[in-house]
Amino acid sequence: MKITPRDVPPRSAWALEQAGIPPLLARLYAARGVTQADELDDQLAKLLPPRDLAGIDDAAQLLAQAIETQQRVCIVADYDCDGATACTVALRGLRSLGAQHVDYLVPDRARDGYGLTPPIAERVAQTGAQVLITVDNGIASLEGVARARELGLKVLVTDHHLCASLDGQTVLPAAHAIVNPNQPGCAFASKSLAGVGVMFYVLLHLRAVLRERGHFDAQHQPRLDALLPLVALGTVADVVKLDANNRRLVAQGLKRIRAGAMPPGMAALFHVAGREPQQASAQDFGFALGPRINAAGRLADMTLGITCLSTDDGQQAVELAQQLDAINRERREIESGMKEQAQAIAEGLLDLDDAPPAALCVFDSDFHEGVVGIVASRLKDKWHRPTFVFAMSSQDEDQLKGSGRSIAGFHLRDALDLLAKRHPGVLLKFGGHAMAAGCTIAADELDTFEQGLQAIADEWLDADALTRELHTDGALAPELCTVATAEQLQVPVWGQGFAAPLFSQELRVQSQRIVGSGHLQLKFDVAGQTIDGIWFGRTEPLPDVARLAYQLDINAFRGQRKVQFIVQGMASGDEGL
Repeated sequence: MKITPRDVPPRSAWALEQAGIPPLLARLYAARGVTQADELDDQLAKLLPPRDLAGIDDAAQLLAQAIETQQRVCIVADYDCDGATACTVALRGLRSLGAQHVDYLVPDRARDGYGLTPPIAERVAQTGAQVLITVDNGIASLEGVARARELGLKVLVTDHHLCASLDGQTVLPAAHAIVNPNQPGCAFASKSLAGVGVMFYVLLHLRAVLRERGHFDAQHQPRLDALLPLVALGTVADVVKLDANNRRLVAQGLKRIRAGAMPPGMAALFHVAGREPQQASAQDFGFALGPRINAAGRLADMTLGITCLSTDDGQQAVELAQQLDAINRERREIESGMKEQAQAIAEGLLDLDDAPPAALCVFDSDFHEGVVGIVASRLKDKWHRPTFVFAMSSQDEDQLKGSGRSIAGFHLRDALDLLAKRHPGVLLKFGGHAMAAGCTIAADELDTFEQGLQAIADEWLDADALTRELHTDGALAPELCTVATAEQLQVPVWGQGFAAPLFSQELRVQSQRIVGSGHLQLKFDVAGQTIDGIWFGRTEPLPDVARLAYQLDINAFRGQRKVQFIVQGMASGDEGL
């Protein structure tokens, strides 16, 4: 592993300090591209204006007309946490703005596949709906949108994914309105809005249009800020880049949660996850609430997750949160078994030098198709290789469904596109982005897929790209290794594209032992003071002195709060110190 300190532009750090930001935070912000304090202002007034989103006025006019004429609206959601929160935001928001008939439909991951397909459009029409809204999907659903229009439905697509392309040209679905910051010609400055963020913005503009139409005035209009906890959850769970606008959305959601203002289902999820809403952080969304919502879409029915988030019945919320927690435990058990099998298969691919091939492809007939993406992510993290994990399709035993995760320098969707050109017919269906993608192949084409993927990886990835690199914030001064510093670092919103602080320096190990289910408990000597540490998932002993990368954390035990280092990696070569 290569540990590389981030560059800290001195002018930016100085400017931030002059604006009153503490030196450590100023250094951290400057290293993440912040140049002035205004970028850190998380007030709602600083949000980018809705009108900058292309198509948003058409969308708001369509929905205003639907509300005024009491048309039936059906939301077609996605089956992940972003889709579930976007659907819930749409349900709660539209009802608060006067919609009388709003329902939703979530495609089944295994049976229906992804997005608005023609059969899904037909099911929506059968409900008697007159307006169809997609959330977190639809931008590539050319056939589904066309079928919906044939059936007489008005179609609004809200999405944040990349548009479809045909012969190198961007193609948009023939919807009545499209709101997507990534569609051509959209001037919205943040291209990183999650699906839930897009829907929230549509509601903001819809409220403005309804105000103009005389439904209410500014003093008596419905409050939409109550939706921000859901917006924050979906934004973090979807791992979109936390640019300044997304950080504001997340920060505003967290403020409300910490004050106890959230839907009953969110409060119940915090409880079953053993987390305290009063100390809520973005990490709670990514590692506690998000996985429990996602588990429903992977192993059961995302209707459970949406109902949990949308109900105002406290008892029902508790019961549903408990169900989601149980499903997530089942998901973890399945994932654990699959991970062990997958790692054993991957280890069998090692060459004589113990170096894995440039890309990994793993399959077992017992794998569950709802969990292959998580396992691919785990293997990618362990081996630092583009990784695909396949399972038997639950709909067709002659097909395999795969999910892939990638590393920097290997655009997974482009790699699949090249593989499809080199080996026509191998890929029955595929799609995705640079770092994550999915595909369906014929079961007897697995070897061809594996060889083709490895050949592309050999061409695209050199030794540097295949070496894991941790970007850190350098050394942390001994006088800053305190609970107060750790608390200070918990206040900002950290996440994708705005990484949580990670420090690195040479540390002397006082003691070490294995605890729990395979974690290394440590004690370090830092300038004469003893500081606890832990390296989760590590069982190999450390040398007496090693250059380590770590996060500063607080260990609360029996009423005492002590600072601790959570170790994330060790520099290559330090194993032999």
